[in-house]
Amino acid sequence: MGIPAWIWFVIAAVALVAGLGLLAADRAKEGSRNRERMRWAQLRGWQFVEEDERLPQQWAGGAIGYFGADAAVNVVAGSTFTSDGRRPVFIFDIETEGQIPAVVVAVRCNKKHRIPIEMWLSSVPFQRADMPEMLGPIGARYAFADDADGARVVITQELVDAADQLGGDVGVAWLENEWVLASVVPTAGPSRLERLLRDLGEIADIVDPFDEDYDAGRHQASAPVPSEATAPAAPGTPAAGTPAQPVDPSPES
Repeated sequence: MGIPAWIWFVIAAVALVAGLGLLAADRAKEGSRNRERMRWAQLRGWQFVEEDERLPQQWAGGAIGYFGADAAVNVVAGSTFTSDGRRPVFIFDIETEGQIPAVVVAVRCNKKHRIPIEMWLSSVPFQRADMPEMLGPIGARYAFADDADGARVVITQELVDAADQLGGDVGVAWLENEWVLASVVPTAGPSRLERLLRDLGEIADIVDPFDEDYDAGRHQASAPVPSEATAPAAPGTPAAGTPAQPVDPSPES
């Protein structure tokens, strides 16, 4: 005896209601994150825009390369003080196929990094098609770069120690163009993002000290990195000391 048609109808109706409920929950969560991020930006005197499709196109490495990014949403742009002075910053959610896999925090340096470097937690399945070559372990993370010799000059023990302080919810931190970036879990709230901003500001001060030419080799001796291994690599935002513009990320002359 077959299953009556009305049972299939009930099953379909229950599935539809469950799907609508999940969709409503996702939208409520996104709306809550949007409002929370907006309030945080207002309290800091920073700028907020709901979406910017061009912003993530500045970068190709780290979480951007791993997850992809159709757009940046819930974007906060401003500037923050570090030990070496004020630096422009961006905070935004990566949107990929309608999902938010991570929040990206970016702190701008004054000079373009000579070597793009990625620092991944070993627990993260970081492989992707255009992954830079792995240099080996540095503290709690693995370093990746296509220029091994150049990267070893940048990766000082001070940088390794600072990267270790980022936390287990930060899957990757990376240097690309004139930025220091990191991705954190999408549930990270303003207080966690504030701490991450401070930590990235410290890294920016290490790799881009204001009072000398960019030369990490003379800032401190390089950290031990295996000589053989298998590890990546976009510009923009107003000059330091002024709020960054999420809708126009190109740097001022």
